[in-house]
Amino acid sequence: MAKKRKKTRKELLKEPDEFMTLSGKLIKFAVEHKNQLTYGLGIILALVVIISGVRFFSIRAENKAAAMLDQSLTEYNRLKVEKTPAAVYGAVSSGFQNILQKYGGKHSGKIARLLYANICYDAGKYQQAIDLYNTSLKDFEKQPVIHSQILSSLGYAYEEQQEYSKAISYFEKISTAPGQILRDEALFHLGRLYNKLGQPQKSKAAYQKIISDHPDYIYIDIVREEISG
Repeated sequence: MAKKRKKTRKELLKEPDEFMTLSGKLIKFAVEHKNQLTYGLGIILALVVIISGVRFFSIRAENKAAAMLDQSLTEYNRLKVEKTPAAVYGAVSSGFQNILQKYGGKHSGKIARLLYANICYDAGKYQQAIDLYNTSLKDFEKQPVIHSQILSSLGYAYEEQQEYSKAISYFEKISTAPGQILRDEALFHLGRLYNKLGQPQKSKAAYQKIISDHPDYIYIDIVREEISG
């Protein structure tokens, strides 16, 4: 019997890799899902998956969960081109809920939960999104960048429900947290929301904080206009 030839490293590198396939689809999801809520969060999630590397696929359950997530993302990307967010939500919900039911505690299950929360938000299912985001806060409590993004997502969702005081509470958590993660963005939203509540002094204070602490903020010209106006 002829001895089976061992593949070279170069040949192995050319073969499709399950992890890279899913990672590529997550990155595509993040790039194409461009709205104020999900763009930055999606990119960060994709990077988290890539950094996890081989460890992410080391357990059999994770393999199954990853395959299910891959399938759900493929379906989502196919449908979103031709259907409304509400119709897409109706079509993919069962797939994501199945992942959460079977593998919600696994790494890929946690990612699925957060992506599904974004899909719920886009479809106008704000309370469902809020419930999912609250669970995701615990899932990613040791990853401050993602944790801050989830707090922002909760702020957006409560604002959509016109619960401005609750929205403010989440943006305040970001603005007062140690470090600089999303603080300028949170202050900007605080300025907006305080105006909606008829509290111009607090609104102005939030905008002033951006000018003093974050002079390179991308929307600094808008902030100056708000103060001068």
